[in-house]
Amino acid sequence: MILEIVSPEATLFKGEVTSVTLPGVDGSFQILNNHAPIVSILKQGTVKITAASFHFGKEVESKFTKVNDQNFNLEISSGTIEMKDNKVIVLAD
Repeated sequence: MILEIVSPEATLFKGEVTSVTLPGVDGSFQILNNHAPIVSILKQGTVKITAASFHFGKEVESKFTKVNDQNFNLEISSGTIEMKDNKVIVLAD
């Protein structure tokens, strides 16, 4: 599935991922390929991204924390997520 993370300043990430775990207001939840459509509000926490490979622009690379070669984390203060047609869009602050 495609994950796109957008902040007020820039697009932080766009690429093919295996899964994404998000800090929802009612608890963390994970989205996998072919997930049902969903719209949700996010609270402060960690967005955990799993993918075969990552490509970040140099200007945003410092915002992500590398766990290992297939996992990166991004701290957010709030946001919104939409999953539809195997595309996840995260609007993050």
